[in-house]
Amino acid sequence: MDIDFPLILVVLTGLAGAMWLLDRFYLSARRGKDKPAPWFVESTAPFFPVLLIVLVVRSFLVEPFQIPSGSMIPTLEVGDFILVNKFSYGLRLPVTGTKVIDVGEPKHGDVMVFVPPNDDRYFIKRVVGLPGDEVRFIDNYLYVNGKKMAQENIPEGMPGVAQPPANYKVMNEELDGVEHLIRKQVETGRYGRNFLVVVPEGHYFMVGDNRDNSHDSRAWGAVPEKNIVGKAFAIWMHWEKVLSLPGFDRVGTIR
Repeated sequence: MDIDFPLILVVLTGLAGAMWLLDRFYLSARRGKDKPAPWFVESTAPFFPVLLIVLVVRSFLVEPFQIPSGSMIPTLEVGDFILVNKFSYGLRLPVTGTKVIDVGEPKHGDVMVFVPPNDDRYFIKRVVGLPGDEVRFIDNYLYVNGKKMAQENIPEGMPGVAQPPANYKVMNEELDGVEHLIRKQVETGRYGRNFLVVVPEGHYFMVGDNRDNSHDSRAWGAVPEKNIVGKAFAIWMHWEKVLSLPGFDRVGTIR
C-alpha cells in the first residue's frame, strides 16, 4: 500500500496549526513576552505557515508526480516528473476527494491522474471514453461511438521520438481532434483485438498510450468521477536513476 501523503499532510498541518493558535492566543498571554513557550509548541508552531501553503497549493492548484511505469510510452517515460492541474475538473477537498466547486469536465484526449477502482494507488492514463460513450478496439484501432480514430505511422528517426523495439511501432493518433503519439505491437495484443464497452454514467474510460502494455480500464473497468485527481499538463524534469543527474531535455507540455 502506498503512503497516504495527503492524509499525513493534513494531519501535520492541523497539529502545527493547533500549536500556532495555542501559542498566539493563549500561552503568550499567560506567560508574558519574556518567557519562552513549551518546547513542543516552540518546535512545531513555526512550521504551520509553510505546511498550510504546501497543503493549499498541492490540494487545489498543482501537484507533482513521478511516472513509475511505461504504460504511457511514448507520451510519458519512466522517470518523468510531471505537474498535475488540480482544478481543471473542479476543486476537491484533500483526502476525501469531495468536489466542492465544479470547474470543468474531462475531455477526450486528456491525460488524467486518478485512482482506479479497487485500488489505492495513483494511475495516469488518457481519457478515451466519456460517460455514455461506446468504446471499441478492433485490430488495435480505437473506435469511439462507431467512429474510427485515425492513426498514422511515425517514420523512424523522427526527432524527439525514441526508436521502439523491433516488434513495436509508433503511431500518431487523432482522438476527437487531439493528436498524440501511441505505441503498439505489430501483432495486436489481447485487449486490442476485439474489445467493446459502453461507459457508465459518471465514469471515464482510461487507456494507456502504450496500448499493448498498459493495465487500464480494459482490465479493471471505467473510473468513477469521484476518483479523479487532476489533469497532467507538463513535464518539468526527467530523473530515472538515483545515482544519475536529472535531465531537462523532455521539459514541455503534455499532449
